[in-house]
Amino acid sequence: MIIGGGLAAVRTAEQLRRNDYTDPITIVGAEAHPPYDRPPLSKEMLQREAVTAADVALKPAAFYEQHRIGLRLGSAARTLDTAARTVTLAHGAVLGYDRLVIATGLVPNRIPSFADLDGIHVLRSFDDCLALRRRAAGARRAVVVGAGFIGCEVSASLRGAGMQVVLVEPQATPLASVLGEQVGALITRLHRTEGVEVCTGAQVASVSGTDGVESVTLSDGSVLAADLVVVGIGSRPACDWLAGSEVAVADGVVCDAVGRTSAQDVWAIGDVASWRDANGAQARVEHWSNVAEQARTLVSAMLNLDAVASAGVPYFWSDQYDIKIQCLGHPRTGDTVHLAEDDGRRFLAYYERGGVLAAVVGAGIPEKVRTARGKIAAGAPISEVLQPV
Repeated sequence: MIIGGGLAAVRTAEQLRRNDYTDPITIVGAEAHPPYDRPPLSKEMLQREAVTAADVALKPAAFYEQHRIGLRLGSAARTLDTAARTVTLAHGAVLGYDRLVIATGLVPNRIPSFADLDGIHVLRSFDDCLALRRRAAGARRAVVVGAGFIGCEVSASLRGAGMQVVLVEPQATPLASVLGEQVGALITRLHRTEGVEVCTGAQVASVSGTDGVESVTLSDGSVLAADLVVVGIGSRPACDWLAGSEVAVADGVVCDAVGRTSAQDVWAIGDVASWRDANGAQARVEHWSNVAEQARTLVSAMLNLDAVASAGVPYFWSDQYDIKIQCLGHPRTGDTVHLAEDDGRRFLAYYERGGVLAAVVGAGIPEKVRTARGKIAAGAPISEVLQPV
């Protein structure tokens, strides 16, 4: 049984069948939609004239039939009894399992102090996307709270649809905690060039309106007119339902280097899972490309097929306007950043740590990002990628 109806669930089931696992597989999902791809929700799905769940489906219905993968959708897991090997769903059904894989992903953070007004949205699910699209269709002024990847992508999509957009971020730049302030400043430039007002070092104090949201007040007292507010202040692992079980939780489900949890025959994968890395530290990696590698590792271990711990170079990307921002490696805020190329819109930045290449971030320069993968994996000296002055 796989709990969670997203990419991690599908990749796990797919990998089990590839390794000749013949017993029944059931994917249990909280949403009514079959498993779908989330990255497009903040990008092209906000800009198309009409969308359906089929537009983002990870697999056609025939895939699940062909591979004998059952889908039990529309009811979230509520409790886990590892002694009885059962999961109780929200509507009361009790399901038994031989092996359990937790792939429940993330839950978006909200701002509790916000008034309960129409027009305040988060974006995590397909239904969130539909609700945001409906509101955006009649809105003119949007305030996006939080300049992480979701906030930046939503700002770009709404601006592309012709809306006035203000992006509010408490840090010094968008994506400062992920890419550092130097590269974050280049992201700021991109959005301002496109007409987005970027307010950094600012926090939201309150929202107000009569029936729907009408304005947003910042902590410095300034007031922003708005008929749409999107909250993109991060997410937390969806593991509340594991309370009282034998599964250890600490910023996600605690796993060893192959996805095994503290409970017998219970595994975890994807955004919800904190795997032990090569240095012995626990880490959650919230990147789409990480899941396939984790699935191969987890399934090999589960089926006793000489599992090898995941050790690839992390990769993620973000589409903003006509620019694809790509990152390889683990950038840290304390790294030395070398800006190798910058034409005012596209750029290439290398991250140096301890004299070696630790990461690369490129905007609109995909070929040069790709060529750095091997050097990052090998711990190449930074001098191998820097052009002589």
